[in-house]
Amino acid sequence: MQTTRMIVGVDVGGTNVVVGTVPEDGDTIYGFRKERTLVAEGPDAVVGQIKTMVESSLEEVGATLAQDDIEVVGVGIGSPGPLDTKSGVVLWTPNLGWTDFPLRDHVSEAVGLPATLDNDANCAIFGEWWRGAARGSNVVVGLTIGTGIGGGIVLNGEIYHGAGDVAGELGHMTIDSAGRRCNCGNYGCLEAYASGTAIAERAVEGIEVGAETSLPDLVSGDLSQVTAQLVYDAAHEGDDYALEVIKDTARFLGTGVANLINIFNPEVVVICGGVTAAGDKLFAPLRKEVRLRAFKPAVEMCRIVPGGLPGTAGVFGAVAAFKVQTWGAA
Repeated sequence: MQTTRMIVGVDVGGTNVVVGTVPEDGDTIYGFRKERTLVAEGPDAVVGQIKTMVESSLEEVGATLAQDDIEVVGVGIGSPGPLDTKSGVVLWTPNLGWTDFPLRDHVSEAVGLPATLDNDANCAIFGEWWRGAARGSNVVVGLTIGTGIGGGIVLNGEIYHGAGDVAGELGHMTIDSAGRRCNCGNYGCLEAYASGTAIAERAVEGIEVGAETSLPDLVSGDLSQVTAQLVYDAAHEGDDYALEVIKDTARFLGTGVANLINIFNPEVVVICGGVTAAGDKLFAPLRKEVRLRAFKPAVEMCRIVPGGLPGTAGVFGAVAAFKVQTWGAA
């Protein structure tokens, strides 16, 4: 009987921890688990949470594949950064409040398996390259859009980390040097305009100066409850103002994507996260904006696509990163 090697992928975020077990060929995912991150209880509690979720995932794998010969070889972890991937340390992450925390070794010790660590956004884009919408491409750039905007760059089958593990912070490219203040302290970052948080903020700002829209009715007048998802839903229902917010978002994203295309000349730009729920109402004007701003030959050879692994890209990417760090290739 042939042995199937399995790797557990762990995607740690400021909101959720996601875990799944994946065969080394990436064909499928078993034992999928998702829980709210125990942020307020500190990093040791999150490690304990990861341990419980990994064990639960592996129990399900054992029950599902009881007739197979399985070897669980390790755990790949994706975490917000910045990180030191070589030492496995989270240097600082505002969403979790961690500083100089050796997450890799703590998780490895807790579950009794070798572990690797990489940036969560890198992992999401790497997952899309390995088994998602960018599969088979040599040069891939991607954005992960949620509370903030992360990014990743994949060159010839490897995550590009830069000189100090900080490459891929694509949400913090400046698209307006005198623009909105970003949480990073800079002004005019793409994240300050096109993240889920920024989409909701811009929608509320327009409502407060008199925009006609159904959005206040959808939240019973409590504008603090307006979210990007609500804006997408209203746009799909024909709300003209919500559609205008989506078109503005497409313009901002298109500006950023055009910059990336001119710099990297990628085969694929993949966009992951809740923003993809806007569908063609976002992607059609986004692609149009890119055509206006980027060099034509680069645009013609680049696909701009939504992610194909919603909810699991980070898990698949953490597994692929484990393979690269452990065996040299995904």
